[in-house]
Amino acid sequence: MAKELKELTSRSENYSQWYNDLVLKADLAENSAVRGCMVIKPYGYAIWEKIQQELDRMFKETGHVNAYFPLFIPKSFLSKEADHVEGFAKECAVVTHYRLKNDPDGKGVVVDPAAKLEEELIVRPTSETIIWNTYKGWIQSYRDLPILCNQWANVVRWEMRTRLFLRTAEFLWQEGHTAHATEEEAVAEAKTMLEVYADFAERFMAMPVIKGTKTANERFAGAIDTYCIEALMQDGKALQAGTSHFLGQNFAKAFDVTFVNKNNQQEYVWATSWGVSTRLIGGLIMTHSDDNGLVLPPNLAPFQVVIVPIYKNADQLAQISEKVDEIVKKLKGLGVSVKYDNNDAKKPGWKFAEYELKGVPVRLGIGGRDLENGTVEVARRDTLTKETVSMENIEQFIADLLKDIQANIYKKAADFRASQTREVNSYDEFKEEIEKGGFLLCHWDGTPETEEKIKDETKATIRCIPLDGDKTPGTCMVTGKPSAQRVIFARAY
Repeated sequence: MAKELKELTSRSENYSQWYNDLVLKADLAENSAVRGCMVIKPYGYAIWEKIQQELDRMFKETGHVNAYFPLFIPKSFLSKEADHVEGFAKECAVVTHYRLKNDPDGKGVVVDPAAKLEEELIVRPTSETIIWNTYKGWIQSYRDLPILCNQWANVVRWEMRTRLFLRTAEFLWQEGHTAHATEEEAVAEAKTMLEVYADFAERFMAMPVIKGTKTANERFAGAIDTYCIEALMQDGKALQAGTSHFLGQNFAKAFDVTFVNKNNQQEYVWATSWGVSTRLIGGLIMTHSDDNGLVLPPNLAPFQVVIVPIYKNADQLAQISEKVDEIVKKLKGLGVSVKYDNNDAKKPGWKFAEYELKGVPVRLGIGGRDLENGTVEVARRDTLTKETVSMENIEQFIADLLKDIQANIYKKAADFRASQTREVNSYDEFKEEIEKGGFLLCHWDGTPETEEKIKDETKATIRCIPLDGDKTPGTCMVTGKPSAQRVIFARAY
């Protein structure tokens, strides 16, 4: 394990390679035999399960319910909303046939040309079209509204350049799709879900985010407004961590979804959609981890504490295990997830290195001398520090320590973002500063032409128009025209 750790590329040497090394070596995921797709390994999937559990709870607390809709979407559905199909057309995987047959030449199987579908099916890149076609049958009256559905699913977007978790041809996500009687309700829903995402990112992922709206160029295909949370990674690039869309009546009109309102008038339904994906795991890695491996926030770690026995013989191991059983029971009573690793196939030093690489927040080491002295060695992953602590009330000490670790890694990330956020007032200065990375607060004249010019010349995009913060008007750094407020530019994943 020590040799493997040395092979982990440092962030300063090659950040991209460090990320790839870490995903593989920490057993989170690996590339599959299918181009652009990944296998999420048990440890990586355990993190996703934690994300699912917490978000699912938060969704249900805000009145949402889960459902499931088909993987396949008739091609004609995508043709009904022009902006939507244009936004996704280049990423669609298409099913054209429904049967294989043995190759007459004896070379395996071939597609049966007689089994061509009358209408091609699209493997869902997102589900607005199939869901709104379904909602047409669910909604007749204002009494049927609102519909607050979410689904946990996989989607396919045929990406050409892929990276594990950050951008893959197939990925896991949740997508909420809601229907409302009024514009005000739908806008409020989109904003509510933005707050849910921001709360989750900061309280559970320990990842500070900026809430904002996307520009017309950057918003979701088919949306009136896209709300987003943006985070800053350690290499100075931005990561879009979640989006919530106010869709207006666009999809209701495309699929003729109407209802009779309280005034007995026929009206089109108002809509939202919102989602986060396994990309969050990539964000988790890049926000907190270091050259020694993963650093996981306790609130999302597959297990928060690992206990490693250090023993000379079976009798000593039995004594340690008896004490560990007491500690484990007390920790679990406080809601702490704990693993006792008494596997005798690996030495303690190997285990220490392995759990450091995997980012386990707290490691306890207990040996024969600790039994005699009534102590335990406590190592915290975020600071790589150790201390010897009395076993008396150890469970409460650990519970408090986990809260401290969660707060500390959030503060570290927030301090980093603050140090990398700068106001820029001229385009020449912008071109210099964007090379250093970070969030640049700049005035922009609000036109897509200026936005495109900046993107073409610097590879930086407007990450969001912040909802909070300084709203002071100014002049565009490029054109000198009036600007309503500063926006956030960055290079991004």
